Amino acid sequence: MSDSNRTDFTNPSTFILLGIPGLEAAHVWISIPFCTMYAITILGNFTILFIVKMEASLHGPMYYFLCMLAVTDLVLSTSIMPKTLTIFWFNSREIDFSACLTQMYIIHCFSVMGSGIFVAMAFDRYVAICDPLRHSTILRNAVVAKIGLVVVLRGGMLVLPHLFLARQWPYCRTNIIPHSYCEHIAVVKLACADIRLSTYYSLFAAFLVIGLDVFSITVSYIQILRAIFSLPTKDARHKTFRTCGSHLCVTLASYIPPLFSFLTHRFGHNVPQHFHILIANVYLLVPPMLNPIIYGVSTQQIRDRLLRLFPRKGT
Repeated sequence: MSDSNRTDFTNPSTFILLGIPGLEAAHVWISIPFCTMYAITILGNFTILFIVKMEASLHGPMYYFLCMLAVTDLVLSTSIMPKTLTIFWFNSREIDFSACLTQMYIIHCFSVMGSGIFVAMAFDRYVAICDPLRHSTILRNAVVAKIGLVVVLRGGMLVLPHLFLARQWPYCRTNIIPHSYCEHIAVVKLACADIRLSTYYSLFAAFLVIGLDVFSITVSYIQILRAIFSLPTKDARHKTFRTCGSHLCVTLASYIPPLFSFLTHRFGHNVPQHFHILIANVYLLVPPMLNPIIYGVSTQQIRDRLLRLFPRKGT
């Protein structure tokens, strides 16, 4: 009788997701913070979208980019969390081969889009602070729409080779993925072929996106900080820095966890597998949860509009 984990097949119709190997007994308990973070993500990002839509004063470049980020966060978290929770709660581990590749594509595509949106937001803040008189003429609605289109096309086109390469490999070793979702490297490692092309392209795309985007964001914020410290009054510096601080916090929260996960995955050979998988889930869950909270707390217009939705008794 052949080992069920070593069946002889080519391109299975389904994959089996194990969840978090080694922590199966704790799946139900792990699902509690995961479900809580997902619920906060859904509520927070839909609240941002609702407030921007209802408040005419928020119809500007900064808030349009914020809405793009909210949509990206909603798609990214929803692409993994429902299936992950069904694994934790109902032990429903099967996922269709095509659905697995679709999930993999969506995760990487919208991650690249989110990075592009951070560059756009940094550029918006740069223009607003360093060249405020021309902000409305430089970032017209048509320009914002074109930037959004470029962000979407870049994400879609850059990740397409991942999908094509993953689809062409023969999978004849096993259909068991030791992960809670269809992460790219976890999937292609199952192929019984030389996957160096997938690995090299994955590294190229990661360094291209992170390198260019982080460089662009860093240059923008260096110019912004120079402009802030040249402002004449302390109050003006404080107000401007507080506005940019929220952008910087969101950007750091979105780049540091995946960078840490990438480094531990590539170089942390002694790190337990369940730790890798937990971090891989955290970096897709925590930033989408934190983004609306940070912007909601730090942006006065959003905070005021939110408070008007819940008037205090006696007012």
